Amino acid sequence: MNPVRIIIVLVAAVSAIGLAVLMQKAMGGKPAETQAVASAPAPTLDAKPMTLVLVAKRDLAIGTRLTKDDVEWKAWPADAVSPVYLTNGAAPVEPQTGAAKAVKTVGEAAGVLGGAPPEASVEGAIVRDPLLAGEPIVARKIVRGGEGGYLSVVLSPGARAMAVPVTSETAAGGFILPGDRVDVLMSRDAPNSDSNGGGGKQVVAETVLQNIRVLALDQATAAEKDAKTIVAATATLEVRPAEAEALTRAKASGPVTLALRAYTDLGGPSGVSAPSQDSTVIRINRGGQTSSIAVRQ
Repeated sequence: MNPVRIIIVLVAAVSAIGLAVLMQKAMGGKPAETQAVASAPAPTLDAKPMTLVLVAKRDLAIGTRLTKDDVEWKAWPADAVSPVYLTNGAAPVEPQTGAAKAVKTVGEAAGVLGGAPPEASVEGAIVRDPLLAGEPIVARKIVRGGEGGYLSVVLSPGARAMAVPVTSETAAGGFILPGDRVDVLMSRDAPNSDSNGGGGKQVVAETVLQNIRVLALDQATAAEKDAKTIVAATATLEVRPAEAEALTRAKASGPVTLALRAYTDLGGPSGVSAPSQDSTVIRINRGGQTSSIAVRQ
């Protein structure tokens, strides 16, 4: 073999060995440890302390009677827990300064609905204000069992529920649904007299109440899905004491009619309608009691 070629091969081999040694020194001499460190998980930050808060499992409408299936426990950051939330009363995981004190206050408030565990205490309660899925349960948005039925819960403060008989003719053909706003009209027959001395009768009508909320039709407090009409025999209205008196007087004089208001007109004046300029007041005596009613001429 050519001596020159042998020398070249030897130089190449020595160079390769030297390069390998240099690479090992550059890697710290511990390639296995380097690989182990690279595969180790990166350190994580300390998690915030969490506590369990009672929340709505699904969207809950006004008047819904709660069951255990409607609520659930949800992990909540302890430093974001309000004292009005219902918790399981347990200390949070890894409590921090200030957060533990806040959760202790919440735990003491957890019995706001009674001595039973919170998830059991809300069972049978009625939703007063709508609750969204995942929203914490608070006492002001529900009424526990025994504090009233559906109507007493949904009534506005100071309001009354009053029923009036209706038909499809006197309830806008059945297109009035719970939650709509209506005007209440009264009509009656009155003697007709003219300058010629003619007799006969005429029908007079007057708007008794305006912009009144319909609470229910018969015993339906909400229309079924995609329902457009409800033919009912009774409509329950939300009225104030003075409006209840006016409605009672109107019912005494004859059947009343409900006129459906436009959705865009819901913010208009509400209550007893003022007598018009072309109306007159008549007095009705029943059982020794006299009442006055304004009617349009």
